[in-house]
Amino acid sequence: MTKKKQTTIRPEVLDELLQGCSALPTQEDLFGPGGIIKQLSKALIERCLEAELSTHLGYEKHERGSEEKTNLRNGFSRKTLKSEQGPVELAIPRDREGSYDPLLVKKYQTSLMGFNEKILWMYAHGFSTRACPGRNCWNGMESRFPQP
Repeated sequence: MTKKKQTTIRPEVLDELLQGCSALPTQEDLFGPGGIIKQLSKALIERCLEAELSTHLGYEKHERGSEEKTNLRNGFSRKTLKSEQGPVELAIPRDREGSYDPLLVKKYQTSLMGFNEKILWMYAHGFSTRACPGRNCWNGMESRFPQP
């Protein structure tokens, strides 16, 4: 009896991602300049950056605590990075004190080359933004992938 291979991404999620494509998606639909991979990369990066900032500040977005917080969220700054799918414009979250230093997309970074391999590696190993208890979640990942 053979076991059915399980994927970490539910089929419903994949179906939802493919809704905007034709019945038979082309390589352009998936990997082109406006394709799903580029959109997914942008959304995933921004979500991870939000999780990093939440960890840095010690509270979730829109959460009210009983104690007075001195360092708060302070909007976003725009950053355009080069990727295999073309330029990706990201909204990088900021804090009021300016002490937040993103780990996933470092300051002055201009390229996302090799990022897709990192995302696939994370999915294959069951990583999620909630699985990262602190800012050191991304440490060590750089050594697993060649830098461009």
